[in-house]
Amino acid sequence: MENNEMLKTVNKVFSSIEKLIPSYIEIPEDRNISNGNLAVCIIDENHNVYGKMFGTNNARLRQSYKIAWTKASQVWLTGVKTGEYERMVFTKEVDENANGIEAPDLIGWEGGQPLVLKNGKKISVGFSGFRGTTDLEIMVKALALAE
Repeated sequence: MENNEMLKTVNKVFSSIEKLIPSYIEIPEDRNISNGNLAVCIIDENHNVYGKMFGTNNARLRQSYKIAWTKASQVWLTGVKTGEYERMVFTKEVDENANGIEAPDLIGWEGGQPLVLKNGKKISVGFSGFRGTTDLEIMVKALALAE
């Protein structure tokens, strides 16, 4: 039953993202990153992985999803936003392999973040295809619309 509720929420998030995409595509700096070939990856507390790709260029979608997965899985392992965790490693606040991620595998780009649902459940999300700040913003907005 719990998984059904999560699936409903995730599908609402995906629908919300789809509604938000057109407003971001109008911004040249965002559109030029992947020409609208975007991907999201969500990992829940029960280790379920949910993903969705938006666009038409399969090769670019594959790359966007790879980045979204890397962002989400790094957040899942660390509990820290991407970019922020890389900074913590390089300033020696955290040992390089403290969470099973070696330096070459760190993703420093913004776009991965932990989010908390209204019911208190935590999800680790990664979005790829826009500028990092937009990748973060669209997920926060989509979750707010979905809940």
